[in-house]
Amino acid sequence: MTVRRSPFAGSASFAFACVCMTVATLAAQAPVPASAPANSWPQFRGSASLSGNTAATVPATLKLLWTYDAGDAIESSAAIADDVVYVGSRTGELVAIGLADGSVKWKYKASPDGIGESSPAVAGGLVYVGDLSGVLHAVDAASGKAAWTFKTNGELKSSPVVAGDRVLIGSYDTHLYAVGARDGKLLWKFQTDGYVHATPAVVNGVAYVTGCDEVLHGIRIADGKEVLNVASGAYTGASPAIAEGRAYYGTYDNEVLSVDLKSRKVLWRYKRADRNFPFYSSAALSGRDIVVGGRDKLVHAIDRQTGKAAWTFSTRARVDSSPVVAGGRVYVGSNDGKLYVLDSVSGKSLFEFEAGGPLSASPAVASGKIVIGSQDGKLFCLG
Repeated sequence: MTVRRSPFAGSASFAFACVCMTVATLAAQAPVPASAPANSWPQFRGSASLSGNTAATVPATLKLLWTYDAGDAIESSAAIADDVVYVGSRTGELVAIGLADGSVKWKYKASPDGIGESSPAVAGGLVYVGDLSGVLHAVDAASGKAAWTFKTNGELKSSPVVAGDRVLIGSYDTHLYAVGARDGKLLWKFQTDGYVHATPAVVNGVAYVTGCDEVLHGIRIADGKEVLNVASGAYTGASPAIAEGRAYYGTYDNEVLSVDLKSRKVLWRYKRADRNFPFYSSAALSGRDIVVGGRDKLVHAIDRQTGKAAWTFSTRARVDSSPVVAGGRVYVGSNDGKLYVLDSVSGKSLFEFEAGGPLSASPAVASGKIVIGSQDGKLFCLG
């Protein structure tokens, strides 16, 4: 079902437990590049600003190109670089797979505890991923051999983000970490008052991260000092998308927020009074709108200026998958086992792919192909 421009939004209570410093100028005031490159998807949400969109051109008619069986649930989103797909699963393996034909290039055993929602990031010839035992791994992208590991004191469900010579990742031990990209040595850590589940968005030298302490933090990458602190009003599992000096993210209080990073104020709160369910999905930028999945079984498009609904699309189960926008289309999975392709302006369904298992992971898009994993351990490539 598609509904055109009506003013609501929604969510319910949190399923996992979960001083402001003044600076003359916040780095996030400048416009942010909005797209991942056409031929790669190097990290969660495609780019460091977590915009969830790409310059890639995807065929209007999709067909299944290959399937890989990981052996257990794939909760993380894939990364794609140099025509290789990197994905982790509950088996604890990080696997490198050829984008063209689905052939396995190597497997790296990270942890018997498994890889959960932490999505790989690829930069400088290394692949970075966190596991559920709390270890951040750096793996040689060509050989699959370990380069280094860094141990935290809690699960890693946050995805790593590479910012220059350092890697940032949140941990369930309540810290956001910065470690050296080449050697894994600790550079700094910033403590919050709750689990750091979300992935940090990095814009012009500042990492913006939401968390279980109900706060949007801005942390200067150079030294780990806080430069922004905005109360969200609720636990947050979703990661913030940053564009033109604003952060967009959902909460477990059934809301999606727009925060102005310069004034440190919440500009609007989108809440649907008739359907109170959390927003766990991270938002994607789509022209004048953002698009986000809800646990109310809907995909929501929200006007970025007004905070009013542009459209909603109904699936048959919760939508924890984070949408990707490419070429005027929205690609998003649902726990009903389908990958949906929607028109980004109207919300009309253009294509549906039946995966068979719940799709809580988010799509990765590169070189005209869509890659997404399922809870029953299958990785699909469509193009």
